[in-house]
Amino acid sequence: MLSAFAIGTTEFVAIGILPNVAADLRISLPAAGWVVSIYALGVVVGGPILTALTGHMPRKWLLVGVMALFTLGNSIVALSPNYEVLLAARGISAFAHGVFFGIGANIAASLVPPERHASAIAMVFSGLTIAVATSVPLGTYLGQALGWRATFWAVAGLGLLSVLAMGSLLPGSITTARPGSVGEQVRVLGSGRLLIAFGMNVFGYGGTFVAFTYLAAILEQVTGFGPQRVSQLLVLYGVSVIAGNAIGGRLVHRDPVPVLVVMFTLQAVVLIALSFTASSATGTVVTLALMGALSFCNVPGLHLYVLQLARRYRPGGIDTASTINISSANLGIALAALVGGWVVDSPLGLVATPWVGACVVGIALVLTLWSGWLDRRQGATATRDELGVQG
Repeated sequence: MLSAFAIGTTEFVAIGILPNVAADLRISLPAAGWVVSIYALGVVVGGPILTALTGHMPRKWLLVGVMALFTLGNSIVALSPNYEVLLAARGISAFAHGVFFGIGANIAASLVPPERHASAIAMVFSGLTIAVATSVPLGTYLGQALGWRATFWAVAGLGLLSVLAMGSLLPGSITTARPGSVGEQVRVLGSGRLLIAFGMNVFGYGGTFVAFTYLAAILEQVTGFGPQRVSQLLVLYGVSVIAGNAIGGRLVHRDPVPVLVVMFTLQAVVLIALSFTASSATGTVVTLALMGALSFCNVPGLHLYVLQLARRYRPGGIDTASTINISSANLGIALAALVGGWVVDSPLGLVATPWVGACVVGIALVLTLWSGWLDRRQGATATRDELGVQG
């Protein structure tokens, strides 16, 4: 959980300090947005590929090594003398992210009795959502007070603490299922139904990040909030993220598709609303709280749906599909940050990023409706076949 907390911090804290990074390195805001994009792209590569390539390594020392790499990457970020070194170091950190979430949850489950597997996995991933609510606004405040490099030194400290803790506390022998091979991953990507579900994640999860990547800039330059108020609003956003994730988990049960349709629709509506409320302090606060809840509300449903489809179409690659689904979310973040940068650079400007994000979420809505229709058609075909056999 501590490692997930550190990883969540470094992934999202860059969003709060992008203006500081841009000013210090004398680059444009869209160029600074690559600090978010390159990390997400690194996760896309690191998750499915590196997890498979390191499948033969002892689980404990792989996890310790991964977090050591994470600590090194963030230390280089803090020391980076220029933009190019900064991007390279962010990529190094991202590789650690991908491998950690590919094996970390499985390791946590292996340490407890079977009836506590779900709780152990939930505890690991709670570090990610807690980071959004606490360390991101705190890291933003630290970056604004002492410089953005201080934020990454703090993250590196968290990484070092997790390395020492896992090295001393994890058992030397950990038995988990062997990760899927590269060949199995390719076979998972050959399923059209799973590709649709991954697309739902890319556009549904990523859509909000068209605006969220540049949220600090929107709050400062459009709404007119000062740096301290921006940190406070990020706390509000983080709390709403935790609430939305919990609500989403309770709403989704056996059939996630109808719930996802409602979630994506509301998510798009709120993003459109932010384009209009961004000039109002009160309107921004209300809209931001709703946006946070809805941006993560779909996560449990998307993951459950991918697992359901994998059991049906690729039963030998369920874990691989799960890992690729996490990579899909990060691919969505990367693409969204790039789209947001193009919008900021265009005549549309910062205030247009929310409604452009809504259009991206609209693609996820269309894919969800399509996948639901395919589910119903398959169900009808199965029923007819069963009736034919009985007849």
